[in-house]
Amino acid sequence: MMMRLCLLFLHLYYYYYSVSAALNSDGLALLSFMSHWTYVPSSINSTWIPSHSTPCSWEGVQCHPNTHRVISLNLSYLDIPGQLGPEIANCTQLKHLDLTYNYFTGQIPHSFNNLHKLTYLSLSTNLLTGPFPHFLTQFPHLLLLDLSYNQFTGSIPTSIGNMTQLRYLYLKFNNFSGTIPSTIGNCTQLQDLFLNYNHFQGVIPHTLNNNLVRFHVAYNKLTGTIPFGGSSGCQNLLFLDISFNFFSGGIPSAIGNCTSLSLFSAVRCNLVGTIPSSIGLLTKLSLLNLPENHLSGKIPPQIGNCKSLNSLHLYSNRLDGNIPTELEKLSELQDLELFSNQLSGEIPLGIWKIQSLEHLLVYNNSLSGELPVEMTELKNLKNISLFNNMFSGVIPQSLGINSTLLQLDFINNKFTGNLPPNLCFGRKLSVLNMGINQLQGSIPRDIGRCTTLRRVILKQNNFTGPLPDFETNTNLLYMDITNNKINGSIPSSLGNCKNLTDLILPMNKFSGPIPSEIGNLVNLRTLILAHNNLEGPLPFQLSNCTKMDKFDVGFNFLNGSLPSSLQRWTRLNTLILSENRFSGGIPAFLSAFSHISELQLGGNMFGGRIPRSVGALQNLIYGLNLSSNGLIGDIPVEIGKLKTLQMLDLSQNNLTGSIQVLDELPSL
Repeated sequence: MMMRLCLLFLHLYYYYYSVSAALNSDGLALLSFMSHWTYVPSSINSTWIPSHSTPCSWEGVQCHPNTHRVISLNLSYLDIPGQLGPEIANCTQLKHLDLTYNYFTGQIPHSFNNLHKLTYLSLSTNLLTGPFPHFLTQFPHLLLLDLSYNQFTGSIPTSIGNMTQLRYLYLKFNNFSGTIPSTIGNCTQLQDLFLNYNHFQGVIPHTLNNNLVRFHVAYNKLTGTIPFGGSSGCQNLLFLDISFNFFSGGIPSAIGNCTSLSLFSAVRCNLVGTIPSSIGLLTKLSLLNLPENHLSGKIPPQIGNCKSLNSLHLYSNRLDGNIPTELEKLSELQDLELFSNQLSGEIPLGIWKIQSLEHLLVYNNSLSGELPVEMTELKNLKNISLFNNMFSGVIPQSLGINSTLLQLDFINNKFTGNLPPNLCFGRKLSVLNMGINQLQGSIPRDIGRCTTLRRVILKQNNFTGPLPDFETNTNLLYMDITNNKINGSIPSSLGNCKNLTDLILPMNKFSGPIPSEIGNLVNLRTLILAHNNLEGPLPFQLSNCTKMDKFDVGFNFLNGSLPSSLQRWTRLNTLILSENRFSGGIPAFLSAFSHISELQLGGNMFGGRIPRSVGALQNLIYGLNLSSNGLIGDIPVEIGKLKTLQMLDLSQNNLTGSIQVLDELPSL
């Protein structure tokens, strides 16, 4: 057997040698490099042919036209699994190596130090580990180094300063730590430095060179002050993102020296103080992103000089005062987000005339005034979020006709008058939140025809008339029309909104029966119809709503017994049937509601005994109310098992016997 294996090995060896004897050394190196893969893509398998004299026609390979030595290897986006074989280093004339988007694991072989002619090395988006390879800092010609999206650890070596020709360094999305070495300032040709999504600590070096164009260090643990604009220089800087770090101090006024800046982002950086007026010198700025800090004072009117601004994000700070009228000069502004500050006064009229405006988010402030008719002429307007302010007056009635609105959120203001009839004219409206205002009149029929709506909140207004019919809308998830004066019957067409999860209609004047079509809403979790004038029995079709979590029909004129099919509501948490005319016995199937925490059956016409199965409701916490019924017999001892029950009301019944069992309920 051993002799046969030896002969087979010799046969395979001589066969391989015979077909590859003419292949040059670079080709042999590539074949050896491939032997470390656990899968070979078909494009490689079909072109990397050992019988060729050179690999110059192989997939991903480029050779020098005279020497036929490999100068470029591009195997990006091939999903190759395996390790980086050291043999690739035998291709000593290699200048361009791109292995982006594969599944290479392990460390970068030390043999790579032979590739000293490399100008481009990208190993991005693999599964490589280990420290930053020190030998890479000795490559004199390297222009681009991309190790992003791997699992490298350790610190950047101080020898990084030897890479004086390096222009692009991408180390983002790794596990690097330590400080950013000050020697990186010796990389005087460096234009792109991306260190985001790592664990770097310490300060940003003041030695960064003046040629830097894009600097991204978001999502690290950096401290100290922001150095840009001072001695470090930043005249060429276009892109500066220092978000999600732990800086101290504020935005330096010298930032105004970075006159080429197109993007400045400093989200959640612990910044304090005021926004410097020198920001107005950044006339090429397209994005100013400073949210979730502790910035205070007024919005500097000089921002109006940044006439290239597309997006202004200053939300979640402590800014106060008025919105500067100078912002109306931002003729290219698309996105204005000033929410969650302490701003007051009116939105300047000129802002409502910026034709490029798409998103206006100023909620959670103390803004006031009326909405001008000019806003209805903004053809690009998509999202207006004004909730939790003090806006008043009538919403312009032509709103929606000239724009394709996606979201309107005006909750908790002082708006009056009718709801505009054409808000969904563009047929893309997704969110309509107008609750807690003083709106009146009927709900427009267009709301029922708006099949893109996902969320409708009209609660706590003075709407009257019937609820409009609803066309088939598989997008609608949530509807809350609490505390209005809506009358008539609940439209059976609501059953067409198959994905509705929350239907909340209490404190209105609805009458008639609960439509059986509600049972079509198989995703329904919350159904609240309390404080209306509904009558008739509970339709058995409701049992199809097996995801029901909260069911509240209290304070109506409903009658009949509880359908036994409701025991399918095994996820039920709250059941409120109080103050109706339900009759029959309290059903034993209530024990199926093992998750229920509140059970309110008071003020009905239930008779018979309290079922012993009530003791199975071990999660009852907030209340068990069986008062004002016609219950008889003893209080079952099983009630003593409800150890977490905080409220129990059995009054106004015909119960007899001892109440000693109540001593076993310590939470009452």
